[in-house]
Amino acid sequence: MAVAAAAYALDVVTKVLAVRHLTGQPDVEVVGTWLQLTLVRNPGAAFSTGTGLTYLLSALALTAIVVVVTLSRRIRSRGWAVALGLLLAGVAGNFTDRVLREPGPFRGHVVDFLRLPNWPVFNVADICIDAAAILIVVLALRGVGLDGTRGDPGASEPPSGPGDPS
Repeated sequence: MAVAAAAYALDVVTKVLAVRHLTGQPDVEVVGTWLQLTLVRNPGAAFSTGTGLTYLLSALALTAIVVVVTLSRRIRSRGWAVALGLLLAGVAGNFTDRVLREPGPFRGHVVDFLRLPNWPVFNVADICIDAAAILIVVLALRGVGLDGTRGDPGASEPPSGPGDPS
């Protein structure tokens, strides 16, 4: 939960600063044209898809939060703790915007402010979600369970039954 709390706080603080300092301002070049700060209020999901589905996106986010919190009780693996902590922070960060920002509860627009060339504008919560997805894939491919045990992810145990010599 420490990872989730720290990443969530970073997301919230950066969004507050972005709104405070970028509203009505031209793009700010941080690293030339490679990284710029620009304020965008996104009613949809990634790549501004689903702009008319804000209620549904809010419901999916709330469901994801409940699932991650429920799973967190079973985590005994540091890798899974980091991955699910990042996922929780990212989903909760964007959900917070949907609940608290204009135009109203469960219809709010997500604050995005980081721009790379040829890529949609994004925020810290999006980075957390992407990093979590990568970690989850790596952990799954390595066969690491939530409890930290390792198994061969491609192998399945044959069913045992009466007469099984083992």
